[in-house]
Amino acid sequence: MRLPLQAQRPLKAAPAESHCRMHCQVGRLSRLFVSAPRFTSYLPRLAVAAAPAGAERGVCSQGQSTVLAFPPGPPPPSEELPGWEDRACVSNLDVRQNIFCNRSLNMRSIKAVGFDMDYTLSQYKPETFEKLAHDLTVEKLVGVFGYPEIIATWKFDWRYMVRGLTIDKQRGNILKIDRHKYVKIAYHGFRELSRAERRAIYSDSNLQFEFDEPDFAMIDTLFSLAEAHLFMQLVELQDSQPDLLPPGKTRPDLYRDVRAAVDLCHRDGSLKQAVAKDPAKYIHEDSRLIGIMDMYRAAGKKLFVATNSLWDYTHVVMNFLLTGRVGSDRNEDWLEYFDVVITGCGKPAFFNSRKPMFEVQTSSGMLRNTDSGNPMVPIGDQDLPSPDFSSTAQPMAEAGQAAVYQGGFYMDLHRMLGVQSGSEVHTSPSFRLQVLYVGDHIYGDILRSKKTLGWRTMLVVPELATELDILQQHQGVMDELRSLREARDALDDQIQRMQWGLGPCPSPSTPQPETPMASPQEAIVDAISMRDIPQAERHSASSNGTATASYDAASSSGSSMDQEEDDEELVQYQEALHNLEQQRDAIRQQHRQLLHEHHQRFHAVWGQLLKTGYQNSRFAHQVERFACLYTSHVSNLAFYSPDKSYRGRMDHMAHEENPALDPFIR
Repeated sequence: MRLPLQAQRPLKAAPAESHCRMHCQVGRLSRLFVSAPRFTSYLPRLAVAAAPAGAERGVCSQGQSTVLAFPPGPPPPSEELPGWEDRACVSNLDVRQNIFCNRSLNMRSIKAVGFDMDYTLSQYKPETFEKLAHDLTVEKLVGVFGYPEIIATWKFDWRYMVRGLTIDKQRGNILKIDRHKYVKIAYHGFRELSRAERRAIYSDSNLQFEFDEPDFAMIDTLFSLAEAHLFMQLVELQDSQPDLLPPGKTRPDLYRDVRAAVDLCHRDGSLKQAVAKDPAKYIHEDSRLIGIMDMYRAAGKKLFVATNSLWDYTHVVMNFLLTGRVGSDRNEDWLEYFDVVITGCGKPAFFNSRKPMFEVQTSSGMLRNTDSGNPMVPIGDQDLPSPDFSSTAQPMAEAGQAAVYQGGFYMDLHRMLGVQSGSEVHTSPSFRLQVLYVGDHIYGDILRSKKTLGWRTMLVVPELATELDILQQHQGVMDELRSLREARDALDDQIQRMQWGLGPCPSPSTPQPETPMASPQEAIVDAISMRDIPQAERHSASSNGTATASYDAASSSGSSMDQEEDDEELVQYQEALHNLEQQRDAIRQQHRQLLHEHHQRFHAVWGQLLKTGYQNSRFAHQVERFACLYTSHVSNLAFYSPDKSYRGRMDHMAHEENPALDPFIR
């Protein structure tokens, strides 16, 4: 590491023996920093997020953005990626296929495994699916909500937004927050707020923000990327050309309209009709899913699907994923892999609010009443619309495929599966915690199911595959960042020691006379003057008056230095202090630049998904609290035994942390 010329000047040795310790420390630090390697010599110059002149704001320009094409699809089977049942060694599993454990889980105690569908079993292609959602939402805003047609010309970059951000509906800002609820990055529209602006709004005000509804909304699912981007575009339009918007629209109104338009796309079928027409255009294939289902059923576990999607769309997607059938070739063979399928379950309300459960007539999509999932026999056959609509349905074990329902309550599901959760009191511990649920929505799938029911949970984070890949390629950066931080802290301590002076600190409980505060130069002179005073006398002088009084006492005893020696040592101390401050400032700037470039490898605007600076992001904090397991794809279950005992890592507090361990990937 090359330091500024001023910082490279050798320090003059102090003639006084009492200063040898300090100068040895200074010299040792100087040798450490001068001999340190160049920390940024190999780092590429990464592009910043600002778009070139003339480019539309909020669009990452091709060729300049460091945002990678994530989330990627599930990896296809290959000899390099053998599954658990393959006759190959799986000890050297690629880190991107790992399942990470926050809370120990013995899969032998799990009797039923459930899956969400959208962005869990079904991984969508964001470059097509999110663009479709954005375009359809814009159509609804123009055609139904009266927004200007100019918004139909806006471009959408699916790479710009990331999961884990927080929308400030009142102020039109989008935030990245750390686990302590400190706002680290903030944008108003697509303009980054300065540190002073961020602090004035979220730190220095008298308001205590929790960053929850109704004033805030979290982007906690990949479905929300398009609507967040569109909201930011509308905020910019409101700031620059408010007359174009419908009159009286506030920023919360803009957000509500966007949400309502998104919901309308789902209700009127426009989104699912496009996907049904060409599933391969919007959904990644995942050929490992069938093997996973077979493996878990062979291990004696019951399988179920609990999705908010209705039967017609679920039928389209699951046919494509498990049988490869589309269009008129679709059939119900995929139901053979499951014991129960619940569509339209309305999570998270499914976990805490009782609703009617209907049985789905899969051939027609029609619904019939049930009594908590049990068949209801009508009074007379004349009440039946058709002979096919009989309520004497065979048990699912005899039918050979899953029964399909809509709505309902978690207790209905438990009765069908013959399991209980931790929230249901039972005398035997073996009946508790028997369900593992796999989903992508941190609140709707993971938090509620764990806190309310005691289900064990696995969160699917498709972006994790890219994050792990980048971390693996740049492992040395973490060591360099840690070394720079430790060096900066050591310099700060040395600088503060020199500024404070060599004398003992007065006790806070000791009343001090009201005297003017000494300047740093005066403090150094006082410290120099006290160097030859015995410790006992120095303490007595310090407790009875100022350092000047000690100086007078030393002078009267004949041990004072003459003025020329004081001046010479003062100059030497000032040079040493100045050199250390320059080294500290250079290392601080180098640390900031390296950390900034490190985050830009992940995303040019928002940085690493699970970090804000050195701290875990708010999203990472929720993952750690509520997800027993987390991984990049459901298909990673293929690399582990269905009876595996997952072990949580050892928790480390600050005083226990081993500096040799890497906190970013540990």
